[in-house]
Amino acid sequence: MQAKAGREHILKCLTDTIAEPRAEFKPQVPRIVAFDIPKEFIGAVIGPGGKIIQQMQEDTGSVITIDEADGVGHVQVSAPDKDSIEAAVAKIKAIVAIPEVGEIYEGTVRSIMPYGCFVEIMPGKDGLLHISEIDWKRLETVEEAGIKEGDKIKVKLLEIDPKTGKYKLSHRVLIEKPEGYVERPARERGERRERPERGERRDRRPDRGDRRNGDRRERPERGERPERGEHRDHHEETPRENAAPKDFSDSLDDMDF
Repeated sequence: MQAKAGREHILKCLTDTIAEPRAEFKPQVPRIVAFDIPKEFIGAVIGPGGKIIQQMQEDTGSVITIDEADGVGHVQVSAPDKDSIEAAVAKIKAIVAIPEVGEIYEGTVRSIMPYGCFVEIMPGKDGLLHISEIDWKRLETVEEAGIKEGDKIKVKLLEIDPKTGKYKLSHRVLIEKPEGYVERPARERGERRERPERGERRDRRPDRGDRRNGDRRERPERGERPERGEHRDHHEETPRENAAPKDFSDSLDDMDF
């Protein structure tokens, strides 16, 4: 009875101090978190020679272990405080996460090209932010929008190419559209510019005249040969001196074969 009375006294002191357990530990309390990841992502988390997992442990001050069993990877993360374990778990989940169309990400500009820039939305996952998807106004260069390598930028994942798996990103859909903005009509695939009819085409060499109208150069009849010294063009020519034609010899007609 004395022990029961003592226990009840202690419990009353506890409930007077805190009515129910806290939803979370205090930030400075050490903790351990365990969760599973798909088997195919184990190598991505560990990295070549353990490079990725070692870097995560060094950056967060945590201890990470991964064991494969039953076709899945069992991950256990221990850390001395809340911030360390949250940072380690976030890095692991970012590696195994799959980008989803329609989601908004805060990415990092990795490289700038004449046609746009590549933004890393997840570790090892880059997407193309085309220059036409940066702003509602027309841009000649990416630098015109004030974007540089290493900048943080919010983007929305518009599409994942089913053949190549490439990510198409947009930033302009996250900003307000200017009043009175009119989208330029896109040219449909296969559309061609109108070409003149065959009868309306111009001769590429106008100096030859319009042959379709009968304006052709006069050609000698078959069997006729132009006199030596004469030219075939229409320009005024000067006959060459001593260019008189030679007479044909009829000596062969008199020979007896």
